[in-house]
Amino acid sequence: MLCYDVNATYLPSGDLPWEERLRRIAEAGFTAVEILYPQRQNLDELATLLARYRLRLVLLNTEPDPEYPRGHLVMPEAEARFWARFDEALITAKRLGARRIHVLSGKRIPALPREQQVSVAVDRLRRAGARAADEGITLLIEMLNEHDTPGDFVTHSADGLEIVDAVGLPNVRFQHDFYHMQVMEGNLIESFRAHAAKVGHIQVADAPGRQMPGRGEINLLNVLRAVEATGYHGYAGLEYWPPPDESDPFAWLPVEWRGRTLDE
Repeated sequence: MLCYDVNATYLPSGDLPWEERLRRIAEAGFTAVEILYPQRQNLDELATLLARYRLRLVLLNTEPDPEYPRGHLVMPEAEARFWARFDEALITAKRLGARRIHVLSGKRIPALPREQQVSVAVDRLRRAGARAADEGITLLIEMLNEHDTPGDFVTHSADGLEIVDAVGLPNVRFQHDFYHMQVMEGNLIESFRAHAAKVGHIQVADAPGRQMPGRGEINLLNVLRAVEATGYHGYAGLEYWPPPDESDPFAWLPVEWRGRTLDE
């Protein structure tokens, strides 16, 4: 079943207090959220709010650092920082009940052979994936488009899938963001079908500019119907900027699709 969650860092507005954001998301009919970095919040307070509005946290990110703004996974010299941030994310996921962690990859180092950075990522994800599996948690690698995030290591789906395949663990999977895919590769339906079995999470936004679906060039409702037809069993996260005209940021998504929740 294809279920939907809202990225509460973005929507309905990042300027709102957390309680107001979560209340509006619940009132719009959703039962799940993702938050980029809940580690930055008081976890007890956040857990209380999630319970109050009957929202499940389905995804969070590992935290970057100022010297590693894209993450640590492929950075050979960042061994200690990778594990510190991974441990932090794992503790947060366990506390809040999240079952997915997006592991930020890091930047391409031109002076190093690409294969060396891939090897570092694979080794770390094998060890991290084994630990996450004990907690029932899936780790995710995402491709980011090189226009919004120049210098990132994973800028094509093949980059992320290469790492996923090399790790070879069932709980290390690809995070498929249709916005980034449209900017870099297009052919959204066929490309998803080609590697649907390796996808552990989906995110959606319209292009250009990571805007609300229906305001750009992607027919996302059609794409999502095609995703459901593949048998994908998971969440699609709504991750886009609120409309500048302050209209309903969820109006594009049928109400009857919003409350679906996985039994996990």
